[in-house]
Amino acid sequence: MSHSDSDLKQAPNFQLKDSNGKIHQLTDYKGQPLVLHFWATWCPYCKKLQPGLNRMYKKHINNGIPELKMLGVSFREDGGATPGEALTKRGINFLTLVDGDKVAKAYNVRGTPTTVFIDRSGKIVWTTNTSNPDDPRLDKAADFVLKRAPN
Repeated sequence: MSHSDSDLKQAPNFQLKDSNGKIHQLTDYKGQPLVLHFWATWCPYCKKLQPGLNRMYKKHINNGIPELKMLGVSFREDGGATPGEALTKRGINFLTLVDGDKVAKAYNVRGTPTTVFIDRSGKIVWTTNTSNPDDPRLDKAADFVLKRAPN
């Protein structure tokens, strides 16, 4: 994670709905560190990883406000899948966006799970395919994007 800023790619903007039909876009999170978790309800590795991401998300909630924003981006779903309900049933607290196939493509996501860490300047600082909920690099990346000042 020791990149020079010129090496970092700007995160592509997106516009996706959550399960309730509310539109979210990257610009809503301007100036805030953001984690995008690309996943699918049928993916066993995503299910394995999500409790670790949820712990990381909850660890950085201050006075009820998440300092590290986290969004699931569900894609390649089977017909009739209900990603929002799936996360809630799994006890996961962060929101998921649905129908994220175009966004996955824009972020060069090839498989599930893929987790992307974006700093306050909207730059992608790390992308990982880990499915290990206890991977220490997840917390390192979270701390990195939280401490990194926007430029």
